[in-house]
Amino acid sequence: MKCRHCDSLLEHTFLDLGFAPPSNAYLSAEDLTRPEITYPLKIKVCELCWLVQTEDCINTEELFNHDYAYFSSCSQSWLKHAKTYVDKVTERFNINKKNTVVEIAANDGYLLQYIKEKNIPCYGIEPTRSTGLAAKKKGIEIIESFFSKQIALKLKQHGRQADLLIANNVLAHVPDINDFVKSVAILLKSDGVATFEFPHLLNLVKYNQFDTIYHEHFSYLSLTTIQNIFEKNGLSLFDVEELPTHGGSLRTYVQLKDSGQRHICQSVTLLLLRENSEGITSLDYYTGFQEKVNQVKNDFLKFLIRANKVGKTVVGYGAAAKGNTFLNYAGVGSDLLEFVVDRNPAKQYKFLPGSHIAILNEEKLKQTQPDYVVILPWNLRTEIIEQLSYIRNWGGRFVIAFPTSHSW
Repeated sequence: MKCRHCDSLLEHTFLDLGFAPPSNAYLSAEDLTRPEITYPLKIKVCELCWLVQTEDCINTEELFNHDYAYFSSCSQSWLKHAKTYVDKVTERFNINKKNTVVEIAANDGYLLQYIKEKNIPCYGIEPTRSTGLAAKKKGIEIIESFFSKQIALKLKQHGRQADLLIANNVLAHVPDINDFVKSVAILLKSDGVATFEFPHLLNLVKYNQFDTIYHEHFSYLSLTTIQNIFEKNGLSLFDVEELPTHGGSLRTYVQLKDSGQRHICQSVTLLLLRENSEGITSLDYYTGFQEKVNQVKNDFLKFLIRANKVGKTVVGYGAAAKGNTFLNYAGVGSDLLEFVVDRNPAKQYKFLPGSHIAILNEEKLKQTQPDYVVILPWNLRTEIIEQLSYIRNWGGRFVIAFPTSHSW
C-alpha cells in the first residue's frame, strides 16, 4: 500500500487490531442469523510525511450508508460544543446575514441549527440519508452527497461558495484526503475561512486511545502532517486551538494560500515545535504502541473475568464506535458484558457489530441495577456520570478502561 497523501510505500505497522466489522454497522435480530463480514484493521505510518492511516480494505459507501446510526444531537455536551463554536467563530470573523456558511458532514443539523438561529444563510453536505433527513426536519438545506471536487466545482459555478466552511470531525473519515482538501479550497471564497476539527494524534499515542481507531477513520492526524497536506492542496494554516473533545482534538483555521491575508498565529509555531520535540517525525515515536494497547486489553479482561467469577453484573453504556473497536479487539461478548445501554433510538434493540451484545434503553439499566457500568465512550464520561448518577443509589460503580482500567 502507498501513502494516501505523498504516495510513498508504507512499510511500518503502527498497530494491528486484527479483524473487525465496521464499527457503526449495527445488527438487527435477523442479521444475527447471517454471516458477518469483517475486515483487517491495521494501521500504517508513512515515514516521509508521517501520516498515520488505515490499510485500504473497505469503501466509504459501505461505511456511511443510508441507515447510518450516529446522530450528533444525542449528546448534550456535543450540542453545547457546537453552539459555543458557532458563537465564537461568527463573532471572530464577522459572519452575518450577508455571508454563506457551509458545513461538510452536517450530520443531523446539530451545528447548522445554531447558524440558522442567527439568520445566516447556510447549507450542509451530508452523504447519509438518515442523518440528512433529521437535519432537513430542522429546516436546514442538505445536499445529500459525499463531498468531492465535482460537487465543489458545481456549487462554485452556481455561486454557492462559502465565507465560512466547517469540516468538523470529517477529515479523518475521507479516503482521498488530498481530493477533500482541494475541494475545500475550491468551495472557499477568496477571503473565506475554513475550520477543521479532528482528534490529535499526540493524545492518541500518549493516552492509549486505540479505540478511536476503526474503519471509518482513514487518517490519524498531527498538526505537522496536516499543515503539509493543506499547503500541498491550496490552503494555508493560520491558527490552531487545542480542544478537550474526543480525548483531545485540534481545531485548525485555514485560508486560501494564494489570497488569504490573515497572519500566522503563534499557536501554530508553538504546537509544531512541541510535536517535533515529542518526536512525531521519528519512527521511534510509533514503535511500542502495540504493547501498550495489549496491556489495556488484558487489564480490562482481567477485571471482567474477576467480576464474573464473584457474581457481579457488568453492563456497558454507550453503543459507540470506539467501544465496538475495543470490545471486538478484546473478544468480549455478552457472557462478560450482559448488554449495552444507549440513548439513541436508532441503536436501541439492535446488536453491536462483532460482539453481538444487545443494545437496550435506559429503563433496562434501572431494572437490572448492575454492579458495574462500563462507560464505552469515555470522552463523554462527565456527561454520562452526571446522567447516570442514580446508580449510586444501589451501590453501582462506573468503570473506565482508558488509559488504564479503573472503577469508582
